[in-house]
Amino acid sequence: MQGPRPPRAWPGGSRAPSSRRTSTASLASLGKAPRSGAHVGSQGALQVFDEEGKNVTPQPLFHPDPNAARQEKTHGSSTSPSKAALDETEPAEGPALSWSAGQQQQQEEEEEAALSEAELEQRVEVLLAETDTLWMLHLPPALLSTEAQEAPRVLERNKIYAEICEAKIGSEYFEEKIVQTISGAAKTKEVQCETINVAEKGTMVTPWDLGDSLDASGTEPAEAEPPESPAGKSSKSPTAEEQGEAGAVPSATESAAPASSPEEQECHSGAILTSAKLQQDLVVMERILMENIFQPKLAVYRQIPVLIEPVVTSDTEEEGDEEDDDEEEEEAAEAAESPAEGAGPRLELLWSYGCDLTRGHSVSSMAWNKANPDLLAVGYREFLSRDQRKGLACCWSLKNPMWPERIFRCEHGVTAVDFSLARPHLLAVGTASGRVAIYDVRSRQDSALLDSSASLNKHKGPVWQLRWVEQNRGAAAGDKEERLMCISGDGRVTQWFIQQRLDCSDVMQIKRTESEKKKLPGERERKSEGPISQQAAGMCFDFHPEDADIFLAGTEEGHIYCCSCSGKEQILGTYRGHEGPVYKVAWNPTSTNMFLSCSADWSILLWHRDSHSPLLTFTSVTAFVHDIKWTPRSALMFAAVNEKRVEIWDLSVSIFDPVLSCAASPEGNLSSLLFARNAECLLLGDSSGQVGVWQLHSLAVPSTDQVGSLYDIVASAGAL
Repeated sequence: MQGPRPPRAWPGGSRAPSSRRTSTASLASLGKAPRSGAHVGSQGALQVFDEEGKNVTPQPLFHPDPNAARQEKTHGSSTSPSKAALDETEPAEGPALSWSAGQQQQQEEEEEAALSEAELEQRVEVLLAETDTLWMLHLPPALLSTEAQEAPRVLERNKIYAEICEAKIGSEYFEEKIVQTISGAAKTKEVQCETINVAEKGTMVTPWDLGDSLDASGTEPAEAEPPESPAGKSSKSPTAEEQGEAGAVPSATESAAPASSPEEQECHSGAILTSAKLQQDLVVMERILMENIFQPKLAVYRQIPVLIEPVVTSDTEEEGDEEDDDEEEEEAAEAAESPAEGAGPRLELLWSYGCDLTRGHSVSSMAWNKANPDLLAVGYREFLSRDQRKGLACCWSLKNPMWPERIFRCEHGVTAVDFSLARPHLLAVGTASGRVAIYDVRSRQDSALLDSSASLNKHKGPVWQLRWVEQNRGAAAGDKEERLMCISGDGRVTQWFIQQRLDCSDVMQIKRTESEKKKLPGERERKSEGPISQQAAGMCFDFHPEDADIFLAGTEEGHIYCCSCSGKEQILGTYRGHEGPVYKVAWNPTSTNMFLSCSADWSILLWHRDSHSPLLTFTSVTAFVHDIKWTPRSALMFAAVNEKRVEIWDLSVSIFDPVLSCAASPEGNLSSLLFARNAECLLLGDSSGQVGVWQLHSLAVPSTDQVGSLYDIVASAGAL
């Protein structure tokens, strides 16, 4: 039997089919519970009941407002069923009605809007506040408003600064300097191939050369087939007997040839080319050609008149015209020799010592021969390679500026050279490996006369400077002995003895000292820390011009020590003023208590022996100062070279600016300088292997009547 049909909700929600329409009012009046049907509540909500009277009103599955379900739980009424009642409901049978979810949501919103009078009268406070400010970048202003409170004080300070700047202009106590900054990381640049050099070469051919070449080509044997015999058969090759008979009869050409064979001729020509007589003749011829090429420049160097080639004239010209031409040539020569007046000090390049062998090497040191002032020794170390493995020591002569007279090859870079005074033919050479060698320039061999390789006391660091020094070794005043002194990067100052072998002994060992720190009040002295910590690398030295037992030693840490060769107290004084390695020190030849020093901190310092602080500081460019020398013309002038420029300072003119500053090496960096002994010239060595000879023009030499001593000039400058 089929059961009753479940209730059905029509889309209209208000009306069902007429056959099943039931009036809820009639049911209520009869007092009977309806079996099934719909009921409208007091709030207008439609409810559906089953036959047993249970509420089976369908619940909506979708709530437009998410708070609708929560509001139904919290604000329940008699018209809406509870959760327990819904759980107890069973599936209804018969039709059911539904109503729109929008009307239910509107009803719930109206219920929420209805507030009680107590809630309406309650006071609600709303506080509005600003969030914290986050500063991403703060730049203080450089300008100030004129209406600010600090404006008068700032205007007064600006006015005082402007007055100070105006007062400093033109004052001799004002000097403008450049502050040293931290340089960036060094960068290296490498190339994979060598520079391709292009050269033009040619030769001259005479008619005799053409004739000899044609004769030589005609005597060559021709590879031709022998002629056929009249019978039509080819002739056979001659037998050995026929060849012997034919060779016994000489031809006309063979009778004219020399009796010697080609091998004997080659041996004879080779002996001629290797003979000492021919080599000596070639040297003389080469020097004659160099004299002709460099004659005008050598004449300027020697300070002698320049030779002018005579002008070839005809016999018909008058004698008066010849005299006028001679006078004009003499005037032109004098004008060429004398520089223009009022041009100021300047340098003129005469020539350069250099060749293909020295290209790519850096000039490390130079020294004149004590007996022959035209003989110059130059030390080279390789500039392009990092390991500094190769070195040269060359002797240049004034008679041939294009090729050295002697070449001594070393395994490591040459760092120092010097000629002996007692034996001028001996040349001492120091290398970057610590090797000390002595060469005989009279010999044409490349090997060293004496070497320190077998010495047990040889240097472990580079020999940065060496010098032959005469020292008193006896009671008599004339009893002097010449010793070779060296300073090395291992912190040792040694003297070398020339006996059967080359050996040395330590004069002193330079110790590294701690920086001086001021003692704070109440601070105790630290007894555990000593003043000497370790050895300091020696860079340069210079002996006193009057007392050979006293010398100055510059170190890598920037200190200068005044030392004594004899006595218990070897260090007589310490001079601190440089911030970098000290490259050179030089005593003043006249004021023997004054000396100069140059360093990698871009400065040149003037010192007094009794003062441990510098008297004057000379700084003009931001570059390392590699070398300094006092001029032989005056004790108040000195020259210095940095990486790009050469400077000449005249302390009688100015202590702030050099009187001459020019770039003297367009190809490389300047590394060393040396004054000529018998000419007013300056020699400059650079990193490209060139040694330029420069003449000094219009350089005024101060006289002793116009200025006092160097000490008086420094005192007048306020340094003492």
